[in-house]
Amino acid sequence: MTLARRLVLLTLAPLVCAASPVWAQTAVDAAKPAPTQVASSSDVPSLADLGLPSVAPQKAQATDGQKQTPAAAPAQPQKDNGLSLGDLGFSASQTQTNPREQALLEKRTHMLKVHQTLGLITAVPLYATVLVSGGAKQKKGPNGTFTEPSSANVDLHAALGSLTAGLYGATAYYAIFAPRIPGVKPKGAIKLHRDLAYIHFPGMILTPILGSMALSQESKGEKVHGIASAHAAVAATTVVAYTAAIVAVSWPIHWKFWQH
Repeated sequence: MTLARRLVLLTLAPLVCAASPVWAQTAVDAAKPAPTQVASSSDVPSLADLGLPSVAPQKAQATDGQKQTPAAAPAQPQKDNGLSLGDLGFSASQTQTNPREQALLEKRTHMLKVHQTLGLITAVPLYATVLVSGGAKQKKGPNGTFTEPSSANVDLHAALGSLTAGLYGATAYYAIFAPRIPGVKPKGAIKLHRDLAYIHFPGMILTPILGSMALSQESKGEKVHGIASAHAAVAATTVVAYTAAIVAVSWPIHWKFWQH
């Protein structure tokens, strides 16, 4: 190799070494695939550019397993056109229940029902006493003498009378001691029922007293005389007044009483 060629090679060697990395990078870049460019909307031809009719976008339809539920309409408030108790003139205090008055009313109702039941039960021995009364009094014979009643008839009459008086006392107790409702006054059939008590109540007291006096006179062989002779009349008046008191509040008996 000549001297001139060696000088040229020594001069170009640094340049070749400096340029070799650039050539290597260039070769690598050339081997890589070119990146795909996304076409912008402005570069993509539209349907109008291609001469096709435009189609409006459609909403996604529900699949076979899904059902579309329409949106519920908002609930509308309902209007109440009815009248309240306040509109009718009742105050709040008037429409509220009073526990004390309610308990009082329930107790009165219960006691009056017992009074009615006992009153009807009392009527049974009362009428029985009247039926057997004929065998418990003196009988005047054809020659003017009086025949004394048998002791059995007198005892039966007295026993039924005592039973009647006891049941009557229990009946009166439930009527007298039943709680009163302030401001409420009886009227109509209830008033008649109460007023008749002023007749049969003293009659229930006088009848056994007069009966005892009559029995005492008979046992002495005397004719019944004086106030004792009013025993039968007082008893009859008592029975009539008592029966009227029952009918006044229980008629018809077969419907009102037995229905309860």
